[in-house]
Amino acid sequence: MPDKISVLLVDDHSLVRRGFRRMLEDEDDLQVAGEASNGEDAVRLARELRPDVIVMDCALPAMSGLAAARRILEEFPEQAILMLSMHSEDTLVRQALAAGARGYILKNADDLGLGSAIRRVAAGEIVLAPEVSRAPALKGERDSGLTPRELEILQLIVEGNSNKAIADRLSLSANTVAVHRANIMDALGIHKTAELVVYAIRNGLVNIS
Repeated sequence: MPDKISVLLVDDHSLVRRGFRRMLEDEDDLQVAGEASNGEDAVRLARELRPDVIVMDCALPAMSGLAAARRILEEFPEQAILMLSMHSEDTLVRQALAAGARGYILKNADDLGLGSAIRRVAAGEIVLAPEVSRAPALKGERDSGLTPRELEILQLIVEGNSNKAIADRLSLSANTVAVHRANIMDALGIHKTAELVVYAIRNGLVNIS
């Protein structure tokens, strides 16, 4: 049997943590490695336990989930963090992804799909709740074209750079670059990198030397 995916649960409400733990105990391939009730403990336990995935509420006492995510990813850039929130505002979603989280799901969703979301972020995917993945603000600046940062990343994609190489060059996390890449493709209605390169060149979105 393959190793289980270890999970650190971070929420300031013990009843919420208990509910999540019970959900995950029903999954054969998932295991709760520990729990934390605030951002500072989350950082400490991330260092001590090195879980595969950290499931963390955005709003935490002492240190917010967003701040804790940034701290953790500074030390462990490849750590998979799945943010939870009661709110679907575009700004919060953008902040979570900018902090390096691989996912953002809503705690009050009828079908939370926590186990599936954990597996997907552990596999390196970006996971967004349907309610927020449809938000216009996540799909680039559709009316005015791509943002300056997206155009910069698009240029590097066309030059053949991997997400890691782009991340190193721009001092970003690989997760953040992956989110930008997904946003660019979504904004342009393109699903394959080869098609993206052709489109960018044909439409003069990049410089070809």
